[in-house]
Amino acid sequence: MNEMAGGAMNVANETVNQMQNFFHVNEIVNYVKEPEHVVKFATGIIAILIFWIVYRLIRMIIKKGAAKKLEPQAVKSLTKIVGYVFYVLIVMYVLGLFGINLGAIWGAMGIAGVAIGFAAQTTVSNLISGIFIVTEKTMKIGDFIEVDGVSGTVDKVGLLSIKIHTVDNQLIRIPSSAIINTKLKNYSTYDYRRYVFAVSVDYATDLDKAVEVLNGVPARCSLVVKDNANYAPKVLVTDCLDSGIGMNLIVWCKRPDFFDMKTEVCIQTVKAFNENGINIPYNRVDVSVLTDKTIPSLSFKA
Repeated sequence: MNEMAGGAMNVANETVNQMQNFFHVNEIVNYVKEPEHVVKFATGIIAILIFWIVYRLIRMIIKKGAAKKLEPQAVKSLTKIVGYVFYVLIVMYVLGLFGINLGAIWGAMGIAGVAIGFAAQTTVSNLISGIFIVTEKTMKIGDFIEVDGVSGTVDKVGLLSIKIHTVDNQLIRIPSSAIINTKLKNYSTYDYRRYVFAVSVDYATDLDKAVEVLNGVPARCSLVVKDNANYAPKVLVTDCLDSGIGMNLIVWCKRPDFFDMKTEVCIQTVKAFNENGINIPYNRVDVSVLTDKTIPSLSFKA
């Protein structure tokens, strides 16, 4: 029994020694025994606590103050950036506290930064563009936008890209640099949208009557804005086309009603024209059937 107990004790002591060597316990104890090291260690702990308090204060200011001027996604991105800066400062401070030469580290980081910058120019461009996007507040989650012919509803606004889903429910990722370098249309910024309905009438049509009938179409449409002078319907005679005279009916509606309003305006315009005998011209092709009797005979002399 004594031999077994002694063997177990030896194994336990060996395990403790290995753990101490692995975690450098003896070196740490000897380091802490020195008075100047104790002061340096305590100063470091206090400095880290101060850094932490400042970091929390900055996060609170961003969340409460910047949230009033920026979109939630922009606030989230800014808090992430502040967090990354905080962790880098803490790491650099701790390394300096233990006497590590930071000049060499900064130099290596500079060289690595240049190399990474050349290798990831597109990523850096997207990152910078993303910062402009979140600070300009040109869009927010839920907006319906169009970029370079692609349209959809915004699902996520990030620093590198934004994600939208189209009307046929396809996910599309648009790089931030593409948004900055091309024209962005945001259909959700304002409460009202305009629709220009183009139609044409025969050249034989009484234009005064056609204008009168077209002016009466908005009254037949429940979704068209009629009680706001700034968004009043308007009829224009635009140009002379190959098959008729072009006319535009300009109407406004509330943004959520846009697509339903387009259908309503088209249906009511066709009904109003039919009720008043106004013809909408269309392209036609005349076909003549030639027979043996209609084809002149040709004679040739040798």
